[in-house]
Amino acid sequence: MSKERKKRGRREEKKRKREEEEENVTLAKRPKSTEGEVDGYDEQAKFGNDYLPLSGPPETPFYGMLDEEEQEYFKRADTMLELNQFSDPEERALFLANVYKEANGKELKIANSQSCSRLMERLILLSTADQLKALFRKFEGHFIHLVQHRFASHCCETLFVQAAPLISQEITAPSKESSNDQPAETLSIEQLFLGTAGELEGNLGFLMVDRFASHTLRVLLLVFSGLPLVDQHTTSLLQSKKKEHITFASKGPPKTGASRQSRTVPESFRAALGQMMQGMVGGLDTTNLRALAAHPVANPLLQLVLDLELSQSGKSKAKDPDSLFKRLLPDDPPEEGTESASFFNGMLYDPIGSRLLEVIVTNSPGKIFKVLYRSLFRDRLADLAKNETASYVLVKALERLNKEDLEDTLKQLCPMMQSLLERSRTSVITCLVDRCRVREVDNTALYEALDPTQGKDAAENLKKLLCLFPANETETKQKPSGSQDPNKAYASLLAQSILEASTPLQSLVTEGILAMDEPTLLHMAKDRNATHVLQKFLTCTSVAALSRRSIMHNITNIVMDLALDAVASHVLDAFWEGSDPESSEIKPFVRERLAETLLSNEKTLRDSVPGRAVWRTWKMDMYKTRRYDWKVGAKGQQGQQKNQQPPKTSLELARERHAAATQSHAARKEKEKKKKGKAAASVLTGANARAVVELVAASQG
Repeated sequence: MSKERKKRGRREEKKRKREEEEENVTLAKRPKSTEGEVDGYDEQAKFGNDYLPLSGPPETPFYGMLDEEEQEYFKRADTMLELNQFSDPEERALFLANVYKEANGKELKIANSQSCSRLMERLILLSTADQLKALFRKFEGHFIHLVQHRFASHCCETLFVQAAPLISQEITAPSKESSNDQPAETLSIEQLFLGTAGELEGNLGFLMVDRFASHTLRVLLLVFSGLPLVDQHTTSLLQSKKKEHITFASKGPPKTGASRQSRTVPESFRAALGQMMQGMVGGLDTTNLRALAAHPVANPLLQLVLDLELSQSGKSKAKDPDSLFKRLLPDDPPEEGTESASFFNGMLYDPIGSRLLEVIVTNSPGKIFKVLYRSLFRDRLADLAKNETASYVLVKALERLNKEDLEDTLKQLCPMMQSLLERSRTSVITCLVDRCRVREVDNTALYEALDPTQGKDAAENLKKLLCLFPANETETKQKPSGSQDPNKAYASLLAQSILEASTPLQSLVTEGILAMDEPTLLHMAKDRNATHVLQKFLTCTSVAALSRRSIMHNITNIVMDLALDAVASHVLDAFWEGSDPESSEIKPFVRERLAETLLSNEKTLRDSVPGRAVWRTWKMDMYKTRRYDWKVGAKGQQGQQKNQQPPKTSLELARERHAAATQSHAARKEKEKKKKGKAAASVLTGANARAVVELVAASQG
């Protein structure tokens, strides 16, 4: 095939490049599509046949912009609130009132401002109930636009989270009935939330796939359900790891409306929750719902809706043909060869869809789970355990197995334990260790699979597991010891789980730590992930006391190296906790020997931040000045020696002498006062006697 004839030379080359750039600019300036394409992002091209043509959002209004003076004022106010250097709460409340007064009528501008939206979030964190209600009324009628905005959506989330606890307070202390025509101060939080849900109703279909609105919808669902807003299970659903947390300086814990406990919600919230869930997925069939399961924005919302559906409405909801669970898996039972099984198998290896399967496996009714496990898991455990994505779904399934199924699982997975370790699939092994402890299953087979050397080179095997190979200076400079490594973190969790297991599995870690020399122990203590294993070893009561005392003896020789390191100093905190004679069999002299080493290096410890923390944990000021009290506490004799009083210090004796002298002086004054009273009474008695004598003589005369 002949080639295209081109002119040679640098000028012609520059001319061709210039023409190509002009062509690219022309393509980049093509008109935006009104359906399926936003800001040059073609969703249909990305999702292909899974693209859902949902109705588009209403046109977003322009709320205006703050002028330079207003921006400067609000930025300065935001800085003052962040520093929180007010003399008392009254001064801060007065400042907040002035900021609210200045922001009156400009709330929507501030919420949509990139530079001032943080001020709005910080105001919400510090606002009273009446101020939150007033802000609710300011946002009324605009929530549909605010929740889709990049900055205003965060303000809405913070407002919902801070107002959620007020619902329980109004239920316990109900106020007078009010209507929507009444001012904000008399309108209840319940009515304001219901009004917000009514405003969003009818638009939930496209809001659930909006990258900003979907987060706000998740918060609203949790508020209406009464579930905790701060929970390990829900935190990852509510916000991403990149979310900026708005706080303010405070001596105590930061104020937040989010609670780790369930909240009491009115019955009207139950109905609103059902309407919202129906509005999101009610009009979608099985095909569209399965397409949303792989959508990066809609998937977390589907997880929450499915979790609430099975937890709030009961397991019987899974049999309802209109339920989300039944529409995702319509076949009964979902055995191999059905469409439900094909969907399940496809989502197992999908990084996004597998998260929805975790919810299905965790919350599905027992009968359905047994069918899913026996048809889709049991015969291919090895393949699922090796896969990076499917292994997380397998872990959720292993957590629900009974004792018989767990023993059968061990027989299949034990021959491939070394392969799982090489692939860093330690989460599956950790789950097996924990479930064997809970179900009281013999772990001998698991021990033999994890330790093929049968106890030989225990230290090297543990270092290999925790990735504790000594690094040279070049590697240390390129990669600091504090850098995060997910594989090392999961390996550390596995070692900690093994420490809580029974023998012989526990010996995998205990013998490895006992075989380590002092430099290796120091290297392990300074590693950000492996140090937790050493701390667990010192505090775990299931580990033999003789083994822990042996390691404590080795730690005493390197105590200063540990105390002056920010990471390794926590090992000494675990030393103090694990050597408590009341909860362990460690003798008191073990603590005293290490305390003497700390006392001899007092100046060095006080010059170091980690050293000062160790000094406080070990109560070294008491050990230095009141050693008897420290020893009594170290020996665990507080409850045994109630009648025995420790010797008093010179300061206490001086206070007692001063109190005795003051009491004696007061007694003398009281005595002198009584003497003066008696003398006055005697004088008065004598005068009365003379008057009586004169009266008698006058009467006789």
